[in-house]
Amino acid sequence: MPKDPPWDLIVVGGGAAGFFAAITYAEKAGPGCRVLILEKSPQVLGKVKISGGGRCNVTHACFDPKQLTRYYPRGHKSLIGPFHRWGASDTVDWFCQRGVLLKTEPDGRMFPVTDDSQTIIDCLTRSASSAGVIVHTSTGVPSVIATETSDARFQITTEKGKHLLARSLLLATGGTRLAAGAKLAQSLGHPLVPNVPSLFAFKITDPRINDLPGISLTHTHISVKGTQLTSDGPLLITHHGLSGPAVLKLSAWGARELHNQQYHFTLTINWLPKLDVATILRETRQSWGKRRVCGRAPFESFPKRLWERLCIAAGVEDDGTWSQLDKSTTTRLLTELISGNFQVTGKSLNKDEFVTCGGVQLSDVQLKTMESKIQSGLYFAGEILDIDGVTGGFNFQNAWTTGFLAGTAVST
Repeated sequence: MPKDPPWDLIVVGGGAAGFFAAITYAEKAGPGCRVLILEKSPQVLGKVKISGGGRCNVTHACFDPKQLTRYYPRGHKSLIGPFHRWGASDTVDWFCQRGVLLKTEPDGRMFPVTDDSQTIIDCLTRSASSAGVIVHTSTGVPSVIATETSDARFQITTEKGKHLLARSLLLATGGTRLAAGAKLAQSLGHPLVPNVPSLFAFKITDPRINDLPGISLTHTHISVKGTQLTSDGPLLITHHGLSGPAVLKLSAWGARELHNQQYHFTLTINWLPKLDVATILRETRQSWGKRRVCGRAPFESFPKRLWERLCIAAGVEDDGTWSQLDKSTTTRLLTELISGNFQVTGKSLNKDEFVTCGGVQLSDVQLKTMESKIQSGLYFAGEILDIDGVTGGFNFQNAWTTGFLAGTAVST
């Protein structure tokens, strides 16, 4: 049995949620508290490092708790209370008080003014060190036992065979697609909501978009045929198909439904949802009579190469003029522009996001404290919970909020 004195709090997982919880607890509990973070990988805060293309999308400039919950496909109804206790404005203030200023981009995403995720990592690690938090890296945790003793409720066994005692235990191991965190939660009596990927791009092989990577449109509307799934926003053509905010939002809200379809479905795209495309085509036919149809789109900023591909798909002759455009070809062109169908044949990960939906059931957790209803002294924070947000800083906000609530609860 372990001979070392028990830790007041052991956090399994050295990511954003785990660090925030440990710092919160240590700062509130004060000098003398014993807090330990155990991280399986050689480096802590790995996801923070790569988030936002290396800039770290810390949170989103949505400061109304109820409105903020609308960005969470799983957990939105349960998050109103937690966001009232710790919301996006609290996150901004927390970092500001530690010398890290955040800036807001036009789409609402918030980044450090340095545009460098290392700024956030340094702030968290410095705050943890100042508060007396101990961090052990390259330390996986294959098993935890609830001892139910008055002095220490948990015995944690590391991969190196070391036994540790803890009065309170926080699991912040990330998405349950990684079996380690799921196994620990289950071993302590928590059934899990099955996990499936969220926030992913669509694999599409289609002559209309093949070999056009990098082309994007600011305003689009997409939907999954035969379902109620729809999304609006920017769309990006990639080497493998489609991505961008519109796709990522749709993949998040439709995570389970698309999983059930094995990621094979028909995606309908309106490339120009804010325009009366039929009227514009009719008026262009009259005013641009002698111009080549394929030469230029009659829509401001519409990508030339994409326009050419859609014209070809509609059967427009390469040298055909607007005055030669017959009714049936015009109808086909209109269809390509506002309701073109594309066959999705799979998914691919978005480079900056590694998100799953599923995890520890929220009904088994006290949402004011993030403490387990099943096992006293056990807490959860971050993506191990059945909470996930769309892209834009929302998953980190979930980490800050649940980490703060758990750390605060342990300290009281």
